[in-house]
Amino acid sequence: MKKRWLLALVLILGLVLVGASGCTFGTTEGVSTSGLKLNLSGQNEGIWVTGLGEITVVPDVATLRIGIVAQEASVSEAQAQAASAMGKLIDTLRENGVAKKDIQTQHFSIQKVTRWDRESEQEIVIGYQVSNMVLAKIRDLDKTGAIIDAAAVAGGDLTRIDSISFSVEDPSEYYQEVRGKAMQDARAKAEQLAELGGVKLGKPTYISEGAVSPIYPRAVYEKVAGAPAQAETSISPGEMEISLNVQVVYAILN
Repeated sequence: MKKRWLLALVLILGLVLVGASGCTFGTTEGVSTSGLKLNLSGQNEGIWVTGLGEITVVPDVATLRIGIVAQEASVSEAQAQAASAMGKLIDTLRENGVAKKDIQTQHFSIQKVTRWDRESEQEIVIGYQVSNMVLAKIRDLDKTGAIIDAAAVAGGDLTRIDSISFSVEDPSEYYQEVRGKAMQDARAKAEQLAELGGVKLGKPTYISEGAVSPIYPRAVYEKVAGAPAQAETSISPGEMEISLNVQVVYAILN
């Protein structure tokens, strides 16, 4: 029994000695068995900054949310009206240059329309409402106002235009520029902090890019003052901003 305990003690002491020979306690650096220098310091060291890059671009696509809402005493009557008006509206969009692939149904519903009857103290069905909305991408922004007017005429009083927004078809070409501005902003902030802290700024040890955030402008509807009612609707796409954040950690040199 004593021999077994002695053998176990020898094995434990051997493992401790091997571990001690391969590690240096109380330091933030060590050398691996391959000879590479390892940096074991925590990520809290250094100068942490967030850089912001922003650029202004001109939109090249308008997205119009437009559709038909019909209400009749029966579902079949409401649906027939909505289908007829929607067909005319879509034909008009196509005739004015909106491609088939750029017209997408976003919402379709059939709902009861009720009113509260005071005498019976209950809701009474007075009709049915059919709603059919599509998203239409307009790539020729100069025709946006004319397309809206033509669609309104095609759908008549059943036409509903919920919203219009503007975007850039391929914003990736702007990412390199906005990324560069974000890194420049981060560097400028880090240099100022280093100067204020009385230290020397080193190279980045950590870089993380945040999500790109396009800021979509709202549409501006305009009518020329004093113009007749049939004057074309004026739409101003304006400009939009694309922004990006980067988080950078710079080393502090001795």
